[in-house]
Amino acid sequence: MATLVHTARGDWKAVVRLQGWPTVSKTFRVRRDAQDWARQVEDEMVRGVFVNRASSHRLTVSAALDRYLAEVTPTKRSSTAKRERALSKFVREELGDYSLVSLNPTTISTYRDKRLGAGLSASSVRLELALLSHLYSTALREWRLGLVHNPVLLVRKPSVGEGRNRRLRKGEEARITAEADKHSNPMFGWIVRLALRTGMRSGEIVSLRLNQVDLARRVLRLTETKNGSARTVPLSREAAAILRKALANPLRPKDTDLVFFGEPGRSGKRGPYWFAKQWADLKRTLGLKDLHFHDLRHEAISRLVEGGLSDQEVSAISGHKSMQMLKRYTHLRAEDLVDRIDKLTDKKPAH
Repeated sequence: MATLVHTARGDWKAVVRLQGWPTVSKTFRVRRDAQDWARQVEDEMVRGVFVNRASSHRLTVSAALDRYLAEVTPTKRSSTAKRERALSKFVREELGDYSLVSLNPTTISTYRDKRLGAGLSASSVRLELALLSHLYSTALREWRLGLVHNPVLLVRKPSVGEGRNRRLRKGEEARITAEADKHSNPMFGWIVRLALRTGMRSGEIVSLRLNQVDLARRVLRLTETKNGSARTVPLSREAAAILRKALANPLRPKDTDLVFFGEPGRSGKRGPYWFAKQWADLKRTLGLKDLHFHDLRHEAISRLVEGGLSDQEVSAISGHKSMQMLKRYTHLRAEDLVDRIDKLTDKKPAH
């Protein structure tokens, strides 16, 4: 049953005790509010639907993010963990002072619109909302904080559109590879060429280890991919030749098994060879401001489709799980479609 206590501060503390349930209490400024809350709690306990929300009232989004980054984020891939730590800063700045239970769809949609209005891309805003949503899902399922629902699920996610469809124009490949080859570190040129010959993501290329390269069978065995599924990438003769040069790099140190290695960091360990600055310099030199390194993957995969490979074969090489996602990378050139149509229509019907 419920007990009301008039505190020394003049507040009213409602305490509810019912057999089979933990004792719960809450303080109010008005006696009537304390009575109403106690009556509601007793009713929920009797019906077996009571949820203790005290912890979610006290826990702020900022404190919840701290726990999430300490317990959940370290279990994810290093690239994902790094991204979540960066995303959490923006979420914390705007929403960190709210308690988990007080954050509602209206506040979250206002945050979404503010981020979009600041010039952030729809994809980036979706990632921030995804982090916040997973935080709530974890609090609901694992932390048992007494939350009733995930408010992020009630908010419309910004549309990302159809995605990029940038293909290399006439002469661009030769200019790009020639400029990359001029760099003092030959690994930059090898990476650019390998992206065009395999359709691999930049992270997949720079994280390659020596034991993943099988030149005898002309395949690469990728264990860490964006979608989490291992896959085997076949190598053309040219791609194999590029990797053969990389493996024979005379500057390869003995303290790493990375194919494309960087300089030792503060910890003394070598990480992958990251080439963001080199790529930015290349684009500026060639006047290709609209070109992303990921467009080389798009180009490579599009060429596989144009070469006659089936969607299943291309998916096995590219690592796309969804045929819909693969479709974004396989827009055929209009002029190629014209040639195909001509070949079909020029065929004489069999009699």
